[in-house]
Amino acid sequence: MSGKIENISVWGLVLTLLFLVGCQKAYYGTMEKFGVHKRDIMVDRVENARDSQTEAKEQFQSALEQFSTVLNFKGGTLEEKYQTLQAEYDLSEKKADDVRDRINKVEDVSEALFAEWQDELQQYSNAELRRDSEKKLTRTRQQYKQLIIAMRRAEKKIAPVLTAFKDQVLYLKHNLNAQAIASLQNELIAVEGNIAVLVREMEASIKEADSFINTMMN
Repeated sequence: MSGKIENISVWGLVLTLLFLVGCQKAYYGTMEKFGVHKRDIMVDRVENARDSQTEAKEQFQSALEQFSTVLNFKGGTLEEKYQTLQAEYDLSEKKADDVRDRINKVEDVSEALFAEWQDELQQYSNAELRRDSEKKLTRTRQQYKQLIIAMRRAEKKIAPVLTAFKDQVLYLKHNLNAQAIASLQNELIAVEGNIAVLVREMEASIKEADSFINTMMN
């Protein structure tokens, strides 16, 4: 019985993926009818991914500032401090989801673009033009590979920051007292280090995105 259920689940997943692929092809086809080609969509999605990383970087820096403020607690209520940290964590998690989603979209359109470009090389009757186009395809793929590696590397640095930040928020929620604040102060250095690494990786990724966009636009 369990085997049948697993088979049904697998086929359901396959059908879902086929449906999504079909939707993407239909989307790209419709956009091309309006003069918007995969190259244009790719540039637009790289810009969106770059912007989402910039926003995420700024949000995590803001979260660190709020965390530091809570640890330097001098007055007010701890409940308010906890609510502030929880809000910062929720927003940080949303920005992280945006980053992942937009990188996935970049990968999707790039695969479609490169596959189309490769297929269309066979349509050339002029060998010299075909070779030149093939060289450009190779260069673009190489630069894209550098871009997506940088983006994924930065994305991987998000999880440790979110995990550490969530721990602090939960601990404060369960221990709304001065002793909890004192305990969390020892964790500040680790959180600062994780965010510093994340910011460096995101800045490198943003730089790669800018370079790739300039290449595609020129």
